[in-house]
Amino acid sequence: MFEHHYEKLLSRRAFLRRLAKFALISVGLIVFSLVVGVVGYVVLEGYSWVDAFLNSAMLMGGMGQVNALLTDGGKFFAGIYALYCGLVELVAVGIFAVPIVHRFLHHFHLDDTTKQKK
Repeated sequence: MFEHHYEKLLSRRAFLRRLAKFALISVGLIVFSLVVGVVGYVVLEGYSWVDAFLNSAMLMGGMGQVNALLTDGGKFFAGIYALYCGLVELVAVGIFAVPIVHRFLHHFHLDDTTKQKK
C-alpha cells in the first residue's frame, strides 16, 4: 500500500492524493457514526431528526447529552454510543495521520542516493 524504505519518496502530488483519500475515509467513518447515532435516537427515544442530530453531534464532540433521556433503551444506547464515539474519533484521527507519519518516517530512512530533489 505504501512505498518501501528503499523506494523514492512519493511525489508531493501523489502524497496529497493519498492524504485526500485517507481524509475521505476518516470523514466517512465519522459521518457513518453520526448517522448511526441519529437513527438510534430517533428509534429508541422518539426524538425528532433535528434533536437526534444535535444529541449525536454533541456526544461525538465530547460535550454530552442535550435532551433528557426517557427510556431505558435510550439510556443504554447513549452510553454505548458515547463509548463508541470516543473510539471512533481516535481511529479517525489515526487513519488521517497514517500517510503523514509514514511520509515523515520514510523521509528519514531514505539513503542519500534515493532522495528526490525538492
